[in-house]
Amino acid sequence: MTENLGEQPDEGQEQGFIGHLMELRDRLLRMVLAVIILFAALFSFSEQIFSYFAQPLLALMPEGTSMIATGVTSPFLVPFKLVLMLSVLLALPYLLYQMWSFIAPGLYRHEKRLVAPLVFSSVLLFYCGIAFAYFVVFPLLFGFFIAIAPEGVSVMTDIGQYLDFILAIFFAFGIAFEMPVATFLLVHAGATTVESLAEKRPYIIVGVFVIGMLLTPPDVISQSLLAIPMWLLFEIGLLAARIVQKNNPRDEEDEYQPLSDEEMEAELDKADLEDEQSEK
Repeated sequence: MTENLGEQPDEGQEQGFIGHLMELRDRLLRMVLAVIILFAALFSFSEQIFSYFAQPLLALMPEGTSMIATGVTSPFLVPFKLVLMLSVLLALPYLLYQMWSFIAPGLYRHEKRLVAPLVFSSVLLFYCGIAFAYFVVFPLLFGFFIAIAPEGVSVMTDIGQYLDFILAIFFAFGIAFEMPVATFLLVHAGATTVESLAEKRPYIIVGVFVIGMLLTPPDVISQSLLAIPMWLLFEIGLLAARIVQKNNPRDEEDEYQPLSDEEMEAELDKADLEDEQSEK
């Protein structure tokens, strides 16, 4: 009798761990399936999609020149890679929702209230960074590079190198536009204060120009086009943190209060029910 009682907690923990693994597997499969569905829907338009993303360069290239493919498989693999990355990008809200659904039961109530607007703003800012790079940065950047080409040199960019370049720029500007979210999280987590960040503004301005130098091609135009928006977004994040801090004074005892016993039992019952359904 005592042996069976001693084994019950271990069996329960093992079943709970296996249930979490199965839930993680199911959510990962849903994420992969969403990307595959989008990829299958977009792949038939891969040529048009690549032409659209190549338009900022094609519109500025001298007459009689075009992009080239130096690799044998480049005409197939480059559009394939672009459509795959675009599918992941379009599925990003759903992917983040699946991640949120998996970790939500283990969060505090104040964290649940905070995550939803942060995830929404993060995705929106990431998309805004990509749009800014496509509509503002690319025309200026490509125009500068073509203008400084030596006389007698024809600008005929390889499609594989072009794709790698624009993906790097998209990623750099998408991450850079997360500056307000990063600023707000630092203040909200107590890692720093609004006043401290405001005092360190000169160092932050220098830092964003260094980041712009590291993440963009080695020219002043692209560096400034990344650094200046980062600085402005930092100011926006600082303003948002100041407003939230003023309207919602921090009460650590209430803010970090975990779920009650009844709410915890309800969450566990819900998780057990999902485990039983997945096993069936």
